[in-house]
Amino acid sequence: MAIDFDEARVVPGSVPGTYVLVVSGSKPYANMAVRLSPLVYIRQPDYWGIEVEGTLPGIGLPALAPYTVSLPLDGVVGTAGVEVIGARRRETLDVP
Repeated sequence: MAIDFDEARVVPGSVPGTYVLVVSGSKPYANMAVRLSPLVYIRQPDYWGIEVEGTLPGIGLPALAPYTVSLPLDGVVGTAGVEVIGARRRETLDVP
């Protein structure tokens, strides 16, 4: 399921010329696992869509909890950057 995020940013990776997407926010369940899932394209888009997804391993423990997830952007960058897709909003980020 798609979940909301509060902040998304692109930071330099540990190897020169590489970049990492870092997304943070609050998840609705304390035991929810959050991951970034790139969309699949036939052709490279201007902004590569990356969904913020949450999954529950069974019964959810309803309690807001902070999360921070990251994704190396090797091979999942559009010609201009990435688009982070949450439950209620999208944000485009340029990648140098």
